[in-house]
Amino acid sequence: MAVANSLMVSMQCDNSDLPSTVKAGNKAVEISNHQIPREAYGVLHRLAGRWPDIPDGQDLTITRMKGAMTNQVYECLWKRGQGKRPRKVLVRIYGENNDFLFKREDEILTFELMSKHRQGPLLLARFPNGRVEEFLKARTLSAADLRDPEISVSIAVKLREFHQLSMPGPQEPKIWQRLRDWLAKALEVGRREHNEEFQLNNLGHEISELERKLSKSDQVLGFCHNDLQYGNIMMNEDDGSITLIDYEYATYNPIAFDIANHFCEMTANYHSETPHLLDQSKYPDFEEQCRFIEAYLQSSGESVSQFQVETLVRETDAYSLASHLHWGLWGIISASFSEIDFDFEDYARQRFQQYHEKKSFV
Repeated sequence: MAVANSLMVSMQCDNSDLPSTVKAGNKAVEISNHQIPREAYGVLHRLAGRWPDIPDGQDLTITRMKGAMTNQVYECLWKRGQGKRPRKVLVRIYGENNDFLFKREDEILTFELMSKHRQGPLLLARFPNGRVEEFLKARTLSAADLRDPEISVSIAVKLREFHQLSMPGPQEPKIWQRLRDWLAKALEVGRREHNEEFQLNNLGHEISELERKLSKSDQVLGFCHNDLQYGNIMMNEDDGSITLIDYEYATYNPIAFDIANHFCEMTANYHSETPHLLDQSKYPDFEEQCRFIEAYLQSSGESVSQFQVETLVRETDAYSLASHLHWGLWGIISASFSEIDFDFEDYARQRFQQYHEKKSFV
């Protein structure tokens, strides 16, 4: 679909106009030996040509950014004249084999719609295996930021706004079908010991029982991010505004699932020496959950009762079980193909452990 952006560059690249080497930080880099595809350089050069304050579109500095679990992400920087700050864009190279987990065409469509509605970074260009995005003038949150009361309230308000977006397609929960699809894939690609340790052969029944228990006719649905960890939240430090990024897993779902997933992510620190380990002592207590959900509900401008707050708190707590299954299965599948230095198997082990420990109390 067309994107409302005058800088949009076509994804059709004619490789004949690309050199065999490019400049990167004033050094020649062999395209074939660099991790950014050759087609991406052509798009970047043509994009830079539209900015008159860049003296040399081929003189760019490329830095791999850490923390991405699904794609490869790079900061691309050009120097500008007259003492101006460098111009930056973000290049995202799509990860391989991710069709196991989500449909890339759905993620691209979601990103384009978010770009159009200014809910996330602008889409500047596309190429066959990735895209160029606006580099937001904001910082990515840290694990500690999620516990900051003021930042947490801002996230709650932004999440309510995100949930109320009108997106194409059926407005019905996708979590249950995704769990069944991922279970089938885990049984296909996982090792036999995974099946035994994680009781995968019995998990279909667990999913059905959980769906029956949690699904209610009056539950509130919304367009959910479904992966609201701190690395997918950015804050403009000038005005404190929040932007949610990375929509690979975004679908319609019960809003309680999205909030529950965010609470579960408070136990993670993906930039520690042991990024796969979860600290359950950091799961928000009842007071912290109430504060977040009260801010979420009050952002509509309506008065909210304590009963309404506590009702959504209880519903959210129950949906944490679905979050544990979701990311437990993700860990098993990712362990079979991902080359990222992350202990997916032990991460999955922790999520399944939390599911089994908690399910008797919900």
